[in-house]
Amino acid sequence: MKKLGEHAIVIGAGMGGLLAARVLSDFYTVVTVLERDAFPAADTPRKGVPQGRHTHGLLARGSAVLEEFFPGYNMEVVAQSGGLIGDVANDVIWIGRNVRLANGTSDLTGLLASRPVLEGHLRRRLLGLPNVRAMESCAVRGLATDPGRRSVTGVRTCVEGQPEMTIDADLVVDATGRGSSSAAWLEELGYQPPANEKVEIGISYMTRSYRRRSTDLDGRQGIVVAGSAPNWRNGVMLAQEGDSWIVSAGGFLGDDAPDNDQGFLAYLATLPTMEIHDVVARAEPLSEFRRYRYASSLRRRYEKLARFPENYLVFGDAICSFNPVYGQGMTVAAEEALALQQCLRTGSNDLARRFFRAAAKIVDIPWDIAVGNDLRHPQVKGARPPMLRFINWYIGKLHLAATRDSTLATAFLKVVNLMMPPSTLLSPAIARRVWQGNRRPGLTAPSPAIEAARRNSASS
Repeated sequence: MKKLGEHAIVIGAGMGGLLAARVLSDFYTVVTVLERDAFPAADTPRKGVPQGRHTHGLLARGSAVLEEFFPGYNMEVVAQSGGLIGDVANDVIWIGRNVRLANGTSDLTGLLASRPVLEGHLRRRLLGLPNVRAMESCAVRGLATDPGRRSVTGVRTCVEGQPEMTIDADLVVDATGRGSSSAAWLEELGYQPPANEKVEIGISYMTRSYRRRSTDLDGRQGIVVAGSAPNWRNGVMLAQEGDSWIVSAGGFLGDDAPDNDQGFLAYLATLPTMEIHDVVARAEPLSEFRRYRYASSLRRRYEKLARFPENYLVFGDAICSFNPVYGQGMTVAAEEALALQQCLRTGSNDLARRFFRAAAKIVDIPWDIAVGNDLRHPQVKGARPPMLRFINWYIGKLHLAATRDSTLATAFLKVVNLMMPPSTLLSPAIARRVWQGNRRPGLTAPSPAIEAARRNSASS
């Protein structure tokens, strides 16, 4: 491919930064990744990734895109680190709106491994490229610009134990995540910061790892429980490397799960299924309890700015960070990497405007999915226009029909996995199946999972 410059810098070596650097490596002679952390010798959690100790799974779309950028990546994670590849619709139990979706074979392939393993393999593959390098323990203090502050020319950095220095670059990409300093840096340069959209959700979840047995969940690779009335609690248990489960459970607006055995089990018993509870009750713990709090979903509207410096981009979670229970962040970053690649193929002129518009279209769908579903909770503040209320009602009907119809379940999971747009669920063929499924008798009866939870609650 045609080279667009000599040097590109990516700030941040998380999943988003690594993907951005992979794209830039095709267009710039040298790509440097700057990371304030030191990379761990093994695939273990690091300070700069606070969610690294919690549940992660790569959605089917994210798995496909990573495979496109790094051929063989998925099987490498399986062969070298013990990750698991499976059919998202058949190998995982999905419970939403308090009912269990029917399992069925599909073409949705997901990758299960811990966040440190996913990131570690990606980082090693990236740094194996001849024109990509990394600087660890390197804090970025600000941007360097031309005298007129119209164009970014590099970054001001400080490597641990050394004086501040400036590194020149033809393009700088901020992939530092939710805590990005780009808004402040823009103000320092005389630019307007982006407008923010924020939805306060007060999500908190407790995580612990356990020994996994082959008979758990009848051999399936995980279970995902989406929060719904009456208590809006969610839970997830996914297979990980090393014959382990990672289990997370939590709720909205400060509804915290306890960090002790008895309290955690009691909390799990309030989910609309006893399956996670029953595995945890007899499993060997492999870690301590760990809590993670996430105050709000946050979207920064860079695409609406009238002025933006040349040779500078913001990427991934630095643009938008979602309620983490939906597991969308890594896949959205992968989609943005594809958009960046397409933008660069047509040159570097007007790059920021073109990329931010493309990224906004990518973000629209997962943002609407996450925020729209969170607004089902009556105490989450936000506008609920008639169309949103209709969609949430319709998805509830779809769930009821999908308890017996694996075709409907798979159609829904294709949207959840960002393989298909939400509009596909309103197609005549799908709407007909929803209507037919809701005509069947007995659909309003509580599922066996809900009955089990109620019996447990009554006997405690």
